[in-house]
Order: sequence, then C-alpha cells, then structure tokens
Amino acid sequence: MSRRQVLGGLLAVLLLGPVGCGIPANTEVRVEGSGPAAEAGASSGGRVEPPTRTAGDSPEEFVLNFLSAAAGEPDGSYDRVRQFVDSADRARLKEKQGSAVSLTVVRLIAPPRIVTSPDQSRVTLRVQQVGQLRADGVLEPPEATATSYEFGLRPTVQDSGIETDWYVVDPPAVLLLSVEALERYYSPRPVYFWSSDRSRLVPDERYLPLAVPRDRLVSEVVRWLTGGPSDWLRKGVSLLPDRTELINNATRTDGRWEVNLNMSGADRTQLDQLGTQLAWSLPELEGPVDLKINNQSRLTIEDVAQRRRAFPAHSVDDAPQRFCVYEGAVHSLAYPGEPSGPVPVAAPANTRVVAAGLSRHERGILAALVVASENGRQYLSVGVGADPVTTFTRSRGAGFGTMGRPVWLRSADPPSGLVVADKRLFRFDAQARLTPVPLGVAGDVTAVAASPDGHRLAVIVNGGLYVLALNHDGGVLDAGSPRRLFTALTNLSAVDWYGENSLVVGGSAGQPAIYEISVDGARESALRDSTGAAVTHLSAYPANPAAQFSGKVMYEANSVAYRGVPFERIQREQVQEAAGVRAGNPTAPFFLY
Repeated sequence: MSRRQVLGGLLAVLLLGPVGCGIPANTEVRVEGSGPAAEAGASSGGRVEPPTRTAGDSPEEFVLNFLSAAAGEPDGSYDRVRQFVDSADRARLKEKQGSAVSLTVVRLIAPPRIVTSPDQSRVTLRVQQVGQLRADGVLEPPEATATSYEFGLRPTVQDSGIETDWYVVDPPAVLLLSVEALERYYSPRPVYFWSSDRSRLVPDERYLPLAVPRDRLVSEVVRWLTGGPSDWLRKGVSLLPDRTELINNATRTDGRWEVNLNMSGADRTQLDQLGTQLAWSLPELEGPVDLKINNQSRLTIEDVAQRRRAFPAHSVDDAPQRFCVYEGAVHSLAYPGEPSGPVPVAAPANTRVVAAGLSRHERGILAALVVASENGRQYLSVGVGADPVTTFTRSRGAGFGTMGRPVWLRSADPPSGLVVADKRLFRFDAQARLTPVPLGVAGDVTAVAASPDGHRLAVIVNGGLYVLALNHDGGVLDAGSPRRLFTALTNLSAVDWYGENSLVVGGSAGQPAIYEISVDGARESALRDSTGAAVTHLSAYPANPAAQFSGKVMYEANSVAYRGVPFERIQREQVQEAAGVRAGNPTAPFFLY
C-alpha cells in the first residue's frame, strides 16, 4: 500500500473540518465508552505509532504528519518531531523532560496554506488553540495564544532521484499536535475519583497514547489516580492521601494483578474506595486484584467485574420519559417503544408553565416549574414529593423577565438545582429560595447544565462555553474555577450533558447547528449541521456506557420542538392528555429520569 493511500484518509478528515469525526449529521445515536473490551491488562487495543518523516507523498501530507509526530509516549515526543526538522534548526525545540513534556493541541480552521518554490516552500497554519496535553494524559487549557504558525519546507531528493522528501526549517518552538492526530493516536478514557462528599464517582477525561504497550495499562492508570484529577475538577472530588504513589509497576501472575503502593495512613475504607476507583477506571479488567501497601497485602478484590456491578459509577440508569410544555402546561410525549405515563405534577400547579425540569429522587419526584404571572413576570415554582407532586412553593420577590430551564443536581442532599434568570445563575432549594451563584467569570449567563453525577456544570457565559466542578458538602454549594472550552462553534445558545464526558451544544457553524463536544473541547462533531434557526432550548438524556444507553436529544428552535433518531418535528399528535386543545405547538421539551 502506498504512503498516499495510507494518509489520504487523514487528509480528507482535515479538509472536511470539525464535523468529520464520524458521526452522521442527522442522527443522535451514540454509545459512549472505551470500545470493545480487551484482555485483562490490555491498553487501547494495540500499539499505534505516529507516521515517520518519509511517510508522506506530498507537502500537504508531510505537514499533516508533522502535526502528528509528537503523538505517542511523551518521553519520545521531541525525538519524533526532531526527525521532521532540519538538523540546523533542531535547537529551536526547547526540550523538556518527564512530566514537563506537553503538546500544544490545535484545531486547524483552514487547510494548511503552502506556497511552493524550488528551494524552500512556506507553510502557514491558521489555528485555534485547544489545550496543552500533559504527560499524564490531561488536556489542560491552552498556554499558547498564537492564531497562526509559519515554517518552511526544504525538499531533498533521494538517491534514486524519483521521490522527494522534506524537512521543516524555522519550526515552531512548541510541539504541535492537531486535534485529528489526538483522535487518531490516542484513546480517550475516563478515570474516576470520589466526589467531595464521597457519595459517587466522578469521571476525569484522560488520553492514553495508542503506542503504550498493553501490559503497562494498569500501571499507567494507577499513576493517573495517584497523581490526582485535572486542575479544574479538584474542587468537586476527593484526593488520595498525600504522597500516595505506585511502587514499581503493577504485575500480573496467573491472571492475578498486584498493585503495590506507598500510601501512608490508609485505612480499610480508603483502600476499599480505591479498589472501586480501579475497577471503574480499568473496565477491561476481570478477576482478582491485590492491593498492597509497602509490599504488605491489605485488600483483595476477588472479582473486579463484580465490584463494578455492586458499585455502579453511572447514576443515569432509568429509561427516560419525554415531556414538553403545551398551551401553558406540562404534558407527556408518547412514542412507540418508549415509556410514557401521566404528568407527575398535580393539575392545580400545572398552569401558566413556560419551562420545567423534573428528576427522579429517593424522595419521589423533584419538580421545578417556570411559571408566568398575569403581568408577564416569571417565577420558579418548586415541589418535592410522591408522584404526582401536589405541594409547590413559589419563589419570592418581583419575579424575572426571563428564566431558563431549571436543572436539578442529581447528587445534592437536600435536593437543590440551578436556573438562569435575567442572565444570572441562581441556586434553588426545595422551598424555592434563590441564591446567586458566583462563577468566577464575569458576564451574561445564558445556559446551565448539570452532569449526570451532579458534581460538574457546563455554562455559557458571554457566548463562551465553560465547565466547572461543584462541591456541595453539607448542602452548601461551592463552585470551582471555570475552565473555558474552545470550539469551532460560535454564537453558543444552549448546552446539556450528552454523556459522562461529553456535551451537546447549540451554536453556529456558519449556520445554526447542534454539536457534540468533549468535556475538554478537543473532540467535536455535528449531530445536526443545520437547525434552520438558533437553538433556544436544549435537553439531553446522557449516554450510559455501562448499560450501553445511547444519548438522546430534544431541542427547540424558532418556537418549534424537535426530537432525534433522526431529528424530526415533535407533532401535536404525540402530546398526551391534550384532547380538545390543538391551537399551538409543543415547546420546551425535556426528559425525566
């Protein structure tokens, strides 16, 4: 197979732009997870190395390969990139060692511009900075601010005189990695940390090079866990005891894994919780795992697969019901093969409704309704109780000009949620008391969404997309520092969680569209590349990789509601308990789970 055939697909992906990640434009079908399970201890399915300098048949392919060269195990990144660079210019690459190695991840916003000449061609890359990929697999916010890079290509004719190869001259001083190379040469996989109240597991996205040997996976994941979470997530999770570290590498004998740690002061509960973290962070593993502290056996998990079943990481495990607002009241939506039933809100409270958020809870149903008064001001009406909820409390004060869809924090106890009102974010409780939530970033808030675990938020502020961690121990909400996500979308208007580490976002990609975006902003693809009008309301049922649930999406644009698989208009005929009322359109669709 020629080098051109091998690399042609990668070139096509780049030229197609950000929607070319393999998700069709007209479907929301998606299963989030790590892919097919490999044998115990397998990494990401086999070693995959980035291309060499001579793998390209054209300057365009060479440039794409140059943007992939840094991929792989961090300790070899500089050497791989140097092979592409003219020997006289290699000193421009300021080498770092060990954990200090990081790659500058960029999104090309246009195909590379190459001006050719016999002696030296010039390349211009127009880029969006996406993040800094650390040696521990974390994609941190970008450090670089450059919007373009320029360098030269020096051709060199081989001895045969038939092929021409190239070297980079005057290279960028950083190690560049395109988002296409990140997707091609790394496996995204979550590792799990206990929430700040140690009530549930919270996933942290990492990237494992596909070049890592299979037998090193367990050791790599243990080091990720002992090293702690991504910086933006620290506020919402618990850390292992200080100075916890892996002693040597994890070993396997006769199918039994041994993990030896320096973990001073660890008690049985901490070890047991670490065992659950390992079970979920290593979904490939089955069978026994021995945890040792300084070579002394302290805990044995006889079957890590059973541990995953006994302690589920994913709180989204109920089949959802679809609802909408129709003629000022919440109504259920009925579709073949999907659960449907009566509205869990008593009729006297189900009037003058503009938007709603419902959630299942051990106390029954959590219901939050945005209701309009006669003078047009909007209030929040909150009720908690058995199905149907009969008692509601309305927020005090003069009301608001506009309120968004309220969302419940699934792990909060006592129950609480969040709502955007007059471009500010508020927390509400079961008594409909509204408290402003400081976000650490100034500007107008237009949307908020809570993750399935309830310890992470996605917000849109001043048209920018942010994620942040939540600590709500003892009923007190403490928000961490927001992290900005950089996406090809502009004019962002709506957001929800589409999976444990992915978001669904309404914005513009030249025209109004709906994209799936990873929680670090690196991976994005179109779920619908044209919605016809700006998305004003968006609701998702997040994918559950443990149960192989697919994410589902409903949205509203131009006062018309749509559902996916594939996207189609929600018709009045699907609205239940609306006999004799056929004047308007269903609006503000949402899921109950």
